[in-house]
Amino acid sequence: MAIHLPPRTDGLPSPTIGPARQTVIIGANGAGKTRFAQQLAADIVGSESNRPVYNMSGLRAIYDNRRTPDSIDSIYDAALGSSLHDSASTQLERLIALLVHDEMVNLFRYKAAHAAGLGARLEPTRLDRLMELWQEIFPDNRILIESGQMLFSRPADDGSAYSAIKLSAGEKAVIYSIGAALYAPEKAVVMVDSPEIFLHPSLMEGLWNRIELLRRDCSFVYITHDLGFASSRTDASVIWVRRFDPSSVSWDYEVLPPHSQLSDEVYLAIMGSRKPVLFIEGDGIHSIDARLYPLLFKDYSVKSLGSCNKVIEATRTFNDLTGFHHLDSRGIVDRDRRDDKEVAYLRGKRIMVPEVAEIENILMLEEVVRAVAAFRRKDENRVFMKVKSSIMAQFRHDLRQQALLHTRHRVKRTMEYRVDGRFANINMLEDHIEGLIKEINARGLYEGFCRQFRSYLAADDYASVLRVYNQKSMLPASNVAGLCGLKNKDEYIKTILQILRDESHGATRIRRAVKACFGLDEEPLTDVDAAPAPVKAPDRVATRNIPKARKRKHSDK
Repeated sequence: MAIHLPPRTDGLPSPTIGPARQTVIIGANGAGKTRFAQQLAADIVGSESNRPVYNMSGLRAIYDNRRTPDSIDSIYDAALGSSLHDSASTQLERLIALLVHDEMVNLFRYKAAHAAGLGARLEPTRLDRLMELWQEIFPDNRILIESGQMLFSRPADDGSAYSAIKLSAGEKAVIYSIGAALYAPEKAVVMVDSPEIFLHPSLMEGLWNRIELLRRDCSFVYITHDLGFASSRTDASVIWVRRFDPSSVSWDYEVLPPHSQLSDEVYLAIMGSRKPVLFIEGDGIHSIDARLYPLLFKDYSVKSLGSCNKVIEATRTFNDLTGFHHLDSRGIVDRDRRDDKEVAYLRGKRIMVPEVAEIENILMLEEVVRAVAAFRRKDENRVFMKVKSSIMAQFRHDLRQQALLHTRHRVKRTMEYRVDGRFANINMLEDHIEGLIKEINARGLYEGFCRQFRSYLAADDYASVLRVYNQKSMLPASNVAGLCGLKNKDEYIKTILQILRDESHGATRIRRAVKACFGLDEEPLTDVDAAPAPVKAPDRVATRNIPKARKRKHSDK
């Protein structure tokens, strides 16, 4: 079924999407997704399609006592609403009562037909289909019907039966989602609010895939801000709702391109954000990048992508689509052993590259070390000088190994760039490679790096060492944590994050230093972030020269 979308704030004609069995409405919290869906439902009911709209919400079903129109409540009221005693207070309870009632009615009909000799047979009921899917999802659980009640048991435990009230919120959501979908009118447009609610990601995708298979006649419209669920609807029309204008009852929204070069999950992550986007390396949970950068770049929505290649590709692709989304996008990758030309190329593509080799080196910047030392009430001059001395000594020891690693990187990159021509035969390729070997001159590169690195040591150039030194053990080996009065490197990292998160003394110093490392505008130091003036030690010689009588008299005062 094709769907005509609600009015737009820009005054352009509202588009029509579909036909599609899946439609996903996604956007940030407060963007107006629910109102958009309500308007969409009203337009469908008022259209010539003559298709019913059916509402589902796991959250309301479990916790809200109010009845929802065009939902399982309407079906329950038609079947059981006239009962003298209605003890079902929530939508979930009404669904269970309806399932049990229909099961009993089906059984009575079968017995009546059998008694009349009509050769009747028991047909699969909604409850049968629910029980079958329930046990696919929870193989160790069973559903029982006893004395007109739906009960549950786990044979792995003691096997005793218990009521639905003792189910977990996730189990209740599964029961409701399957059962309510089975009661949707034929060929309905099913509006599902927050389909991911209470569900584990490993369960969510499979559950809704199976529900859609159960109701092939229906179309599903999902209202969500869960990016994982949105990206799991692979054949859906996706509508990004950015803002609602109550004065004109219109929305700022876009229908996303069906085939973007960017992965669905990343693209939808961007669409759900109102901030410009910053793509970073790391796993998004445990990496230093994912913990540090959101605190440093607070004006950006930070998205971890894993490898540097994914960051580069995502930033390039997303910036190619600026005519569609009008959002800024940047990336951050470690400098590693890239030369100035590589760095300049990446920066030209809106990829930020720091003036240090890797993210661990950011934690060793002079101002960062000093800020942590001051926060811990240590002598920051003493702490930094000891840290610097230790790192310079480490670099002196590793100099030849580091030069070899830089040489290997340069040779590898040169070969990748140059062995890309078209050759008529193998002889031409061999000649080309032999010429490259002579041209590259690996030993000359190695000796050049050795001279360059020795010059940094001779000049006591700490900043240049951080720019070229890739060494994961640098932080613990420098004893920066111990010098700051902390147990280990993890405590040191946590302290930096705490300073930034709590906007404690030194937060602006750290941000200022890191942004300068990326070549960005420096934040001005505030009074609270300025380095405290060193406390001058008492003049002990002058004190010894004060006559004892005067000292006692002064003390008496």
